[in-house]
Amino acid sequence: MQRYFIELAYNGEEYYGWQRQPRQISIQEVIEGCLTKLNSNNEVKVLGCGRTDTGVHANHFILHTEISAIEDTEKFIFKMNSMLPQSIVIYNMFVVKENSHARFNATSRTYRYFIHRNKDPFKQAQSWLLRNDLDLVKMNEAAQHLIGKQDFTSLSKIHTDVKTNICNVQLAHWVQLDNGACYFEITADRFLRNMVRATVGTLVDVGMYKSKPDYIRTILDAMERQAASTSVPARGLFLWKVEYPKDI
Repeated sequence: MQRYFIELAYNGEEYYGWQRQPRQISIQEVIEGCLTKLNSNNEVKVLGCGRTDTGVHANHFILHTEISAIEDTEKFIFKMNSMLPQSIVIYNMFVVKENSHARFNATSRTYRYFIHRNKDPFKQAQSWLLRNDLDLVKMNEAAQHLIGKQDFTSLSKIHTDVKTNICNVQLAHWVQLDNGACYFEITADRFLRNMVRATVGTLVDVGMYKSKPDYIRTILDAMERQAASTSVPARGLFLWKVEYPKDI
């Protein structure tokens, strides 16, 4: 058996998140089904770099799996993409060390959240329509309070099974696009459940002058989910990039 990392992307609109669900379709289930068929119907399990929620997309996602050594990976990828639905694509696969782990070996993850201002049928599943004017200068000022290693309990879903709510955020900023559209980009060593969507909702409140930029500090210090704003819809969220050590 050989351990592989597989690099992929997916449109999460039709799925109930990455992780297998008892009665709902997930990206993990679809990929495992294809791999199992290509493995002479011997069951293949995969483990992903994270657990995107229902309706969340991935521009860049990594999973690891153990299967028999593959002589021609390009041919294998072609077969996988022929079997997978249009909403999922495999870009690459490569051999890694036997103890390499898609989730635990990741050094950073970057998310982007997209907002558009005008009704657009081609964006409705991958961006949030928000007609309100936003002050991106104030929002970027507020985002700087997220930088560093600190407790993000106030921006996390409650009653999760993590051991700590400490995350180290390296980058957090808003980027202006055409026609009033914009996106929020955040990079950290790890993310809590619902953290990005709660963060965006809280920063949007700043952009609409419902709170001041430095109030983010008060929200984080409270360490209570009720202190922050409502989470924004899942459809605008993308796992954008996952980074690993070069020697993996």
